[in-house]
Amino acid sequence: MTVTEHPIAEHAPGADRGVLPRVIQGGMGVGVSGHRLAAAVARTGQLGVVSGVALDLLLARRLQRGDADGSLRRALSRFPDQGMVRRALDRYLVPGGITAGTPFRPVPRLGLRDNRQRTELTVLGNFVEVFLAKEGHTGPVGINYLEKIQLATPAATYGAMLAGVDYVLMGAGIPAEIPALLDALAEHRPGEVSVTVEGSAAGQRHTASLDPAELLSGAHAPLYRPRFLAIVSASVLAQYLHRSPATRPDGFVVEGPLAGGHSAPPRGRMRLDDCGEPVYGVRDAVDSATIAALGLPFWLAGGCATPEALARAEAEGATGIQAGTVFALCAESGLEPAVKRRLLAQATDGSLRVRNDPLASPTGFPFKVADGPGSPALRSLEERPRLCDLGYLRTPYLKGNGAVGYRCPAEPVDDYVRKGGAVEDTEGRHCLCNGLLSAIGLGQTRADGYAEPPLVTLGQTLDFLARLRERHPDGYTAGQVVEHLLGERW
Repeated sequence: MTVTEHPIAEHAPGADRGVLPRVIQGGMGVGVSGHRLAAAVARTGQLGVVSGVALDLLLARRLQRGDADGSLRRALSRFPDQGMVRRALDRYLVPGGITAGTPFRPVPRLGLRDNRQRTELTVLGNFVEVFLAKEGHTGPVGINYLEKIQLATPAATYGAMLAGVDYVLMGAGIPAEIPALLDALAEHRPGEVSVTVEGSAAGQRHTASLDPAELLSGAHAPLYRPRFLAIVSASVLAQYLHRSPATRPDGFVVEGPLAGGHSAPPRGRMRLDDCGEPVYGVRDAVDSATIAALGLPFWLAGGCATPEALARAEAEGATGIQAGTVFALCAESGLEPAVKRRLLAQATDGSLRVRNDPLASPTGFPFKVADGPGSPALRSLEERPRLCDLGYLRTPYLKGNGAVGYRCPAEPVDDYVRKGGAVEDTEGRHCLCNGLLSAIGLGQTRADGYAEPPLVTLGQTLDFLARLRERHPDGYTAGQVVEHLLGERW
């Protein structure tokens, strides 16, 4: 079946793709910024963003839950290759859903070797999330990827583009190859990105690629080429990306160290404060004037969820702001309702603490972990059996025989060391993949009955909550967040 036979054009156009949003809703965690939240923000005319991390896994687990409202199958019915859809449904759809306590069926892990099933599931997962986010309105929708997860990037991006995504955002690395990837995939040409493989010789290149012609048969009309926003934390990176048309994005999100999720480590030698958190200094501040001089639109992020922050950003030449945590705690976010209620209560009574943990993430980047009384994030690694069964944050490395292997500092210590990793790199590491999935209600239950505890990431500035809770003591919606930020009803 061809794209022509299965048109998706009704999801392609935004109300006006030439109008830039003043507010970008951050792409948070795994499924926290899902299609429901992104759609709610996009309906206000601001940029709603879905997280593009592990959407293959989310689709597979939601199908195993039974797809009770039929939304997944409705989106899949609009995909241009129904043979691919049937294969995914046959493998993962469980009518009525799996029974409580039944482990989810696994999905193929990311790797350099071709795996048709993995590629198809990645394309479908990204298509579904963007399709549902764009359904029923003409507001702009974006998708947020981590540069660290290079192995999934071509297939994930193509799936999102097939659904008409308006923006692609990427951080946690140097996304220099994304403009060329978008150009190629928009014309259904082969696209690729470099994959960092530890131990490779100078000049030795590994790539993750996708050839749309091998994935979809038939003739294909060109796809909309989404705008690309590079998420940066240093002016020098923005200048580097801007210097060549081949690497130049369409704009920047300039993220400070207070933003949730991963953040760049401080420049220079890592210093920790008395609480064991990284100390940021003058060298880590981004000069808005330097960014503005590049002549591209930019948005400031990190502690910006107030109308005053928006006004300051615009006064500094920014197009607007990106806000994450304020949306993570709204009614439409993907966080489990019980987890969300606990976080809001702790934030209100002052017991919630968001720690910028320099060790928690297997990536080596500092990572914000929300802690409070009774928070599972406080459990020691000894209380959670070490296991890396999802592997989105694994690092490829070159084995002695020249083959590529994969290791994660959060896997069993003996396994990591056997693969050539340093034992000290395993200290304090958390399994973010499993913990973040549990926070949205899709955590794994092991065969022995062990259930993965939730792990939540938020930003370190919660000063927006007082006004929102005063106006909306029983919780607030994404539309009310936009109203709060713009200082007016949208």
